[in-house]
Parts: sequence; structure tokens; C-alpha cells
Amino acid sequence: MTTAFVLAGGASLGAVQAGMVEVLGAAGILPDLIVGSSVGALNGAWLASHPGPEGPQMLRDVWLSVRRRDVFPFSPVRIVRGLAGRIDHTVSPAPLARWMSVRAPFFQLEQAAIPLHVVATDLSTGMPVVLSTGDAIEALLASAAIPGVFPPVEINGRLLVDGGLAANTPVSQAIDLGADVVYLLPTVSDAPGARAKSAAGVAFQSIAHLLGNASLSEIRANASRCTLYVVPPPPSIGVSPFDFRHSRELMDRARETTRAWLASREPVPAEL
Repeated sequence: MTTAFVLAGGASLGAVQAGMVEVLGAAGILPDLIVGSSVGALNGAWLASHPGPEGPQMLRDVWLSVRRRDVFPFSPVRIVRGLAGRIDHTVSPAPLARWMSVRAPFFQLEQAAIPLHVVATDLSTGMPVVLSTGDAIEALLASAAIPGVFPPVEINGRLLVDGGLAANTPVSQAIDLGADVVYLLPTVSDAPGARAKSAAGVAFQSIAHLLGNASLSEIRANASRCTLYVVPPPPSIGVSPFDFRHSRELMDRARETTRAWLASREPVPAEL
């Protein structure tokens, strides 16, 4: 049996996955392959290069050290240029590329100790693209290239953007890659949250529903194709995807939620 971890996107909410894998690893649940989209690809890259029990703890340390300026170094000038149509993005990807390069556990995807597959979206067709070989930093930047925020990344003649657009929860891709057992690690809870009171809050809540609906469709389509477990993320605490100040709380909540779920976990029914 081949077990896959499927890590969804969610920007700063990706911290919950660090808490999830810590509990799963302690229970002896380890992946034979990893498929990640957007921030899930970044988390997956770290786990794929640190397959031992120290991997989740090291990932936790990474999340405790990251700051917004490392990922989203907003510049008023660049934002104005982007909104004016002079450039195709509003945030420079250079700081994120530097941050990843310093912490990069490997430089080619195929060098990962556990097979790693990074999902991006073809900007021209809107179809998911699975990257399994080649430059790791380039692939991760493509998978995390939020449209309008980061510029598209050209790989093999295709312009690629955030994998979350086409496959935020790439369960289908994991099964196609040979997974018999899939642990899906979402970042967004489907539990009702508090009423949003700002424009940004309404936007973030709407995006959460969009991702949640897409995830449910993916689960329904694949529940009969594999043994599928969905690790429940903790309820939303109103954190912006661009705010990295709550990583510790998100990880701690995810550990509690995962422990409770693990005690009586059941796979998703095939007839869902």
C-alpha cells in the first residue's frame, strides 16, 4: 500500500499542517509520497527532505521564524504599478525566493528523500500541472504564485500560477501517482465562523468557502478510488492568509484537533 500526504494551499494558514503532521508522525503515520499545492507544496518540500521524526519539529521551527516580510514584502510603489497595469504583479517574488533558497533542503525536486510532487496551474488553460522533476525553487514559486500578487513563473514554455486555482486539494493527482491511502491535510475549516466585519474579512471568508466547496467536490470524486482520510483543520480564528503572527496558535490548535480526530478516525465513505 502506498500512502500519500496531500497538503492543500492556504498561505499563512499552512501553519496548521505543521501541527497535523507532528501528531500523525508520532502515531507512526508517514507518507510514501507527498503532493502539495501552494503553501502545501512548501510544507511538503520540507517534509519530503526530512523523512524522520525530526521533520515535523523542524517544520514547526520554520513556521515560528517566518515573517510577513519574508513572503509578502508589500511595496506601495509596486502595488501602484501593478494596479496601473505596468507590471503583472503587486509583490516582488525575490524575497520569498531568497528565503526559500537559504532554507532549501534540496535544489532539484527529484532529490527529495520522499517523492515530492508540486501542483501549479497553467495560466493559459486553467488546468493543473504536476511538477515532479526540475528546479525546486522555481517549482515552489510557481505553485505559490497567487495571481495578481506574485508574477507567473515560466517552466517548460508554460506560464504557471498558484496550484490552488486548479487543484487546491490535489487528491486526484495523488491517486494518479499511485496512492492507495491518502491523508488530506486542508488548511481551512468548514465550520461556521464569526460574522465578518470588514471588506477584507468578507473577502477572506468568501475565499474560504470557495476552497472548502472545491475540496468537498474533490473528496466526493475520489472517496471510492482510495482509502481517504481528511484531517480536520481547527476552526477559523479569523486569521488573514497574509498574517504570519498566529503560527504558534494555529499549530497548537491543529495538534489538539488532530489528536482528537486520530482517536476514532474513519476513512471517508466510498459512497459519499
